[in-house]
Amino acid sequence: MDNYPEGVYGGSELDYRSRYPSVGYSSDPAPQNSGQPTPPPLLMHASSSSNGGGVTSPSDQVSIGSSTVPTPGPGQPGPRRMSTSSRFEDKDEPPMTLDEGILNALYDMDCALPLLADRIKQSIASCKQVGTFFRQRADIEEKYARSLMDGARTSNDVYAKADCKAGTFVASYQAALRLQDQLGQNRMRFSQRLNEMSEEMFTLSREGDRHRKQHKDNGTRLQSTLQDSESVMDKAKARFDQTAEELERILVAKEGESFRDAGMRSTNAANAAAGNGLPPTGGKKGIGKAMTKGLFKGKNPAQMAKHEDDVRARMTLASEAFRKACVDSQKLRKEYFETHLPKIIRALKDCADELDNGMQYHLTRYAYMYESTVVQEGIHLSPRDPEEAGMKATFDSIDNRSDFKAYMQNYAVARNTPRGPRRAGLYDEGYVPAVPHLQQQQEQQSSTQQQQVQLPSAHSSLVSQAPPQLPPISNGNGSLPQPPSQGGPSPASTADMYVSPGIPASSGATFGVDLGDQLARDGTEVPKVVVKCAEAIEAYGLDSIGIYRLSGTTSKVTALKNALDKDIDAVDIMDEAWSSDINEVSGALKQWFRELPEPLLTYGLYHGFIEAAKKDNDRLRHIRLHEQVNDLPDPNYATLKYFMGHLDKVRRHEGINQMSASNLSIVFGPTLLGAPPEEGGLKLEDMSYQCKAIETILDKYQEIFVEEEDEAEDGAAQAQQ
Repeated sequence: MDNYPEGVYGGSELDYRSRYPSVGYSSDPAPQNSGQPTPPPLLMHASSSSNGGGVTSPSDQVSIGSSTVPTPGPGQPGPRRMSTSSRFEDKDEPPMTLDEGILNALYDMDCALPLLADRIKQSIASCKQVGTFFRQRADIEEKYARSLMDGARTSNDVYAKADCKAGTFVASYQAALRLQDQLGQNRMRFSQRLNEMSEEMFTLSREGDRHRKQHKDNGTRLQSTLQDSESVMDKAKARFDQTAEELERILVAKEGESFRDAGMRSTNAANAAAGNGLPPTGGKKGIGKAMTKGLFKGKNPAQMAKHEDDVRARMTLASEAFRKACVDSQKLRKEYFETHLPKIIRALKDCADELDNGMQYHLTRYAYMYESTVVQEGIHLSPRDPEEAGMKATFDSIDNRSDFKAYMQNYAVARNTPRGPRRAGLYDEGYVPAVPHLQQQQEQQSSTQQQQVQLPSAHSSLVSQAPPQLPPISNGNGSLPQPPSQGGPSPASTADMYVSPGIPASSGATFGVDLGDQLARDGTEVPKVVVKCAEAIEAYGLDSIGIYRLSGTTSKVTALKNALDKDIDAVDIMDEAWSSDINEVSGALKQWFRELPEPLLTYGLYHGFIEAAKKDNDRLRHIRLHEQVNDLPDPNYATLKYFMGHLDKVRRHEGINQMSASNLSIVFGPTLLGAPPEEGGLKLEDMSYQCKAIETILDKYQEIFVEEEDEAEDGAAQAQQ
């Protein structure tokens, strides 16, 4: 039996483990029959599914003489696996993490590929559900945001058209509407981010499904290749067994063994074959049938020897084919279980982890964004900085008393229609004394009458047009009515009480005083407060980041305002007390512009400036705004020219202070170009055009003011020549 090929007969599983230590059997004991040839690797786990240990059972062998022929077990539905439990034993690696332990457990599972594929399908379905939730929530937030913004703008428009209260009430009410509009914008940004996250979730699910199909198809293809190689090996084994049985029959006939001994030997071979799930190929019945039919009858010894040589030659070829099939199958199996399968499992696990981590990240991001949005709303409603006014503080700032006083003072001028009986009537109607509290106020003002400057012409004319006092007459009961006291109010002085509050109370008044009155009183072309503050800012504030955008401390701004209002000539803004924070100086200057009785660009030209700012063509918008600037009164034009020149110097340092023309226009647009009081004082829909008008004037400062002045000077020079 020495003609049987090495690697086909004999040996045991221990021999295979000693010959292939790289597979992971180095820890097993040494083989007991090291002198016998090693079986093909494929046969080692032929019955692993039945005995659970991958060790060849005694019933899986067919004895021929002193040799042992292992036979394969029943076919398995999938490829037969080699153990990978000790794949990393011979490598110096760091301790395994939880994920590596899970991967090793997956390597040793027969159902790893379908397990991971099904898990990824679950993750993809969850990912789609999360994306749908984000999209639905985005729709809800968008509807809510649009409702807030539309409600605020509609309420502002309706209020502006209706005959409603003005003063501090409308300022607080419009501030609340702006706050509501800002809350709506925050919610709109939240909705946009949710839509982006929804698209990212759907993209993640599509990528996960693509990777799942790709790796699953790759694994299926490799499994099919391995199963085909095992099928080829099984067929080669069947051909080899058939040739071996034929050789056995020849040897039985040649050696003249008894029919009974040959039958018993064949029966054992048949039982061994049946134990491996293969149909019996010999046995007593088969040999007896061959003998009775005279298979070897009539052949001489030479023919028998030739026949035996032919069978041995065919068996050698079958053995070589069987061994080659075993080697090829073992090579494919080793590549599959040690290279391809770990890569596929790791790729699928990475895909599953990416889906899980992506969903967790986006859900955590959603929670953070939702929390940030709600917290931001709370900060807007109730700021943490006590100097910033929230919604409650805004409504608390409503001064109904001052609103009513302003309404009372402006009523006669605004309506321009007398209501009720006149206090100073005809001669025979007598004279009614002034209201007591007005009389007391007039007495206080008369004590300082010598210190007041001459009132403007409009005011003087109003006083001169008042009816003169009449001599006392009888009141019908024999007594004379009491004449007004020397310090009491005359009809003319009573009329003074209802003149616009922009008239200065003293010679030093600066804030809240009409621009023309200030210039006429001080004898200057530009208000002193504008010149002082602008020079201070140009001296040490041009490089201050956010100049005019940032507000100074409210208490210090108020103190500087009061000092300027008391005696502007005595205030040294360059002093360290005021120069320590340039934002206090800029805040006082902004406050002066805000408290002007009429904005710098006047109510009468408001609509002209807005219509000019709406022009899309830059050149046309510049021309229209230039025309409106030329229509300004002289005091307003001179002040605007000086202030725009100052802002032009500020924006030249944009690289340092970050205040471009656009940023400066956002600060001064609503202040310099305010809507008339009869239109509500503040129109949100015109705010962008207010800023655009100031930005264009500032951008075209040279063309509007400097070049025009140069042309005027050239014209005057030519006229003199």
